[in-house]
Amino acid sequence: MSEHVVVIGAVALGPKAACRYKRIRQDARVTLIDRDEIFSYGGCGIPYFVSGDVSEANQLRTTAFHMVRDEPFFNDIKGVEVLSSTEATKIDRENKQVQIKNLKTGEESVLDYDQLVIGTGATPRKLGLPGEDLENVFYVGNMHDAEKIKEGITKGQYGKAVVVGAGFIGLEMAEAFSDMWGIETTVVEIFDQILPRMCSPVLAQMGQKHMEEEGVSFKLGQTVSKIEGDGKVERVITSDGEVEADIVIISAGVIPNDSLARDCGLECSERGGILVDETMRTSDPLIFSGGDCAIIKNAVDGSPLFLPMGSMANRQGRVIGGNLAGRKETFPAAAGSWCVKIFERAMSGTGMSLGAAKQAGFDAISVMLIMADRAHFYPEKDMMTLEMVVDKTTRRVLGIQGVSAGGDALVGRINAVAAIMKYEPKIEDVSNLEVAYSPPFASAMDVLNAIANMADNAVYGMNHGSGPDAFAELWADRESGKYCFLDVREKADAEPFLEKYPEYWHNIPQGEIPRRYEELPKDKKLVLVCNTGGRSYEAQIMLDALGFEEVHNTHGGMAVIKAYGVDI
Repeated sequence: MSEHVVVIGAVALGPKAACRYKRIRQDARVTLIDRDEIFSYGGCGIPYFVSGDVSEANQLRTTAFHMVRDEPFFNDIKGVEVLSSTEATKIDRENKQVQIKNLKTGEESVLDYDQLVIGTGATPRKLGLPGEDLENVFYVGNMHDAEKIKEGITKGQYGKAVVVGAGFIGLEMAEAFSDMWGIETTVVEIFDQILPRMCSPVLAQMGQKHMEEEGVSFKLGQTVSKIEGDGKVERVITSDGEVEADIVIISAGVIPNDSLARDCGLECSERGGILVDETMRTSDPLIFSGGDCAIIKNAVDGSPLFLPMGSMANRQGRVIGGNLAGRKETFPAAAGSWCVKIFERAMSGTGMSLGAAKQAGFDAISVMLIMADRAHFYPEKDMMTLEMVVDKTTRRVLGIQGVSAGGDALVGRINAVAAIMKYEPKIEDVSNLEVAYSPPFASAMDVLNAIANMADNAVYGMNHGSGPDAFAELWADRESGKYCFLDVREKADAEPFLEKYPEYWHNIPQGEIPRRYEELPKDKKLVLVCNTGGRSYEAQIMLDALGFEEVHNTHGGMAVIKAYGVDI
């Protein structure tokens, strides 16, 4: 008698596991269950359907060869039986049975299984706010929400939108409303930066500034107390006032759907999520789990990691499918790689941000570099800002994040580091990382190699300074007389600032420092600035050797200062 595998959940992980297993074991029976009638879709594409970049909802359900992943597709093409609009209500581990209920007819029945997969995903976090149930308040948790939002947009029902939460989905939805449809959009975030925990406040500010330039407003460090309206939403009340709204998107994270697992006694995290080993097995060797309902290991520090991403669910699904068939495949850990498109910029990262690394107990520092993503002489280039986080004691690379107009180029660099994170790379591993080179694609000393070299110099104490946030604080205190702001660019570049700030701004081109250093005060901190931080680093080395004790190099130079939004 052939083995029967039951898979609960049919969005990302479930279909991948089911189909992979069926390809290996053609003689087996596979049943795929989902409580929705719409399943096996790319949920991460919902903001792009709302924006209009993806024209039809069904495109999120199609294969690369344009077949819709519906019940006939799985039954006829994949050999997988699908029970849609069916809810798994209970798992009986002792008898190896799943109790199910047809949500359309109410009929209840039992499925026997030999092995089981739980891929129940996650549910958008509800904030318990008064007014959350008003019309036009959405969570963007499924295709039904997406279609309702898109319908309202195309009918011209929304002139003002409020997005609660500045994570990936929140930012993508803000762009969707503002860019294509011209809807006045405000993002409210409880933390004091966008993408909290994912990147540094500096990179976050650079991304926020760009979105503000494109028309999106932000209310950071604010909470939402209630949503008001007469039947449908009219305004959002925050800790700082109120914001008019015709539509509200609540994007405050997701909660893993682990109740089935908990109820049948499987081990789960106290904070939510099903615990699995590196084979994606739960505490029951006959039951696997993965995707948005599972907790895996963080590749950086070994801590539990909850990372709801469709890409990871698909990779885990393939591992599960192989292990269902008796293979020995593993998914040992993840570094937490991510990327997000915000209008004409992209932000991306892997591993830990500086704040997260310090919180995890590392002796962490970070360096920031801005550099062309291709050869500087190649005409089609973009400036890329990278921040690398390293452990000062062990020289281990803990993470890297960045922002750039060249999204593909940025993600390519992040992916290169992400691929080696599980091997605990050191600074020199990235400094000497072999990347494909040709002027239209990279510099001879790639931006990745360059930022690792910068980290090496920082660990050795050769390059001391910090980014635009520190510069902004020093500049705000310029009237104290404690600082000398030294522009080491050529005079033509420095001239506008010399004219605007004659009392505070000084200029000695880097090449002239050896013969003009006596013009500089030794009783003040020298704050060095150039275009991107390269010449100011050279100047800092010179001044250190000449006996100046307080020299501060501004990493990223004027390019990052401007991108950060310093008023200068």
